[in-house]
Amino acid sequence: MNLTVRDVSRELDVSEDTIRRWDKKGLIKSSRNELNYRVFDLDEVRRLQAKLNGTGNSNKYKILKTNTKTQYSAIELFAGAGGTALGLENAGINHLLLNEIDKDCSKTLKANFPQNTNIVCEDVKKLNFTEFKDKVDIVQAGFPCQAFSYAGKSRGFEDTRGTLFFNIANIVKQKIETGNPPKVLFLENVKGLKSHMKGETLKTILATLDELGYAYNYEVLNAKYFGVPQNRERLFIIAWYKRLVKVDTFRFPYGISPNGDTIYEKTKDLAEKVIKTKVSDIFEPEKTMDEYYTISDRMWIGHQRRKERNRANGKGFGYSLFNSDSVYCSTISARYWKDGSEILIDQSDKGLNPRRLTPVEAGRLQGYRILGNGWQNPECADNDNYNSKNPEFKIRLSNLTYPQFIN
Repeated sequence: MNLTVRDVSRELDVSEDTIRRWDKKGLIKSSRNELNYRVFDLDEVRRLQAKLNGTGNSNKYKILKTNTKTQYSAIELFAGAGGTALGLENAGINHLLLNEIDKDCSKTLKANFPQNTNIVCEDVKKLNFTEFKDKVDIVQAGFPCQAFSYAGKSRGFEDTRGTLFFNIANIVKQKIETGNPPKVLFLENVKGLKSHMKGETLKTILATLDELGYAYNYEVLNAKYFGVPQNRERLFIIAWYKRLVKVDTFRFPYGISPNGDTIYEKTKDLAEKVIKTKVSDIFEPEKTMDEYYTISDRMWIGHQRRKERNRANGKGFGYSLFNSDSVYCSTISARYWKDGSEILIDQSDKGLNPRRLTPVEAGRLQGYRILGNGWQNPECADNDNYNSKNPEFKIRLSNLTYPQFIN
């Protein structure tokens, strides 16, 4: 049941202006009806009412998941191991296609989405989208950051030819020409896209979206504010087809509070407001740890020498060392399996060289619930991202496991 601003005002015994202000701050969630009026879900109002009365649930947040499929469908390109796909599935979105060129990632996708028969391990440039004659509501893609070749001062669709972003834009263009434009585009990239080629790359992408008829909003978000112990910044672009989606802007979340509220304001004290994490949240039990993950004397000496050399040259590059009490660690990269330099776990209390994360821990660091050998801290088996209500995420264990979570 949907309620108007006036209805909610009466229900909560506050002014209509207060309701609008709470909505703007993200304290209560709203949507728009077919007449573009702001409406509120009855359950959402009751949640806020309970909170105002001091009877609300103060437990840590849980992953939002619905067992009911919505009417919305999606195509996902560059799907990786399926992290974003998992989120969309939890939201009840039906995937018409999951595409990933990496064979190991594709095997992981098939293991975790057995009900989806349309998982295609193929170069996106070779895909044929003519079979998707029905409407596609969402196109999601975490595409690589590539430079564009500019024919002149203009920026737009034609400037993107020869890049993987062009393939995304071309798919959208084809759907528009057949009368079935995707309502929403959900794009993700590295933070560096904002400054790539002095900002020209992002300008071209946004100009292309505008040319195709999409309004957009973009923001850099950090995983460490969403219950994951990793300092991982990514640029997200949400675009909506202006003729079909009548909204002025998209409001990004900036974090999750300890009691489960979504934080919509980007403030200087954001780190103090969000759910707390520790790197040890993701650890497998010490008693099961294979010595394989402890780096050799030669590698450890090499790491230290490189860091000293870089420091002497005024560079900040080198290994990063963390322990169980570290609030978060560095961003894990696709080359992590080679030497683990960006995230080494201190073992000096045991008289050992540092160790790399296991593939299971690397997956957990990206938010996946992977059981592996269990948890070093048993309480972590049932907290936040990893709680037992969520199905286990299956991975293909090998050195090549690491890049699956990091693409």
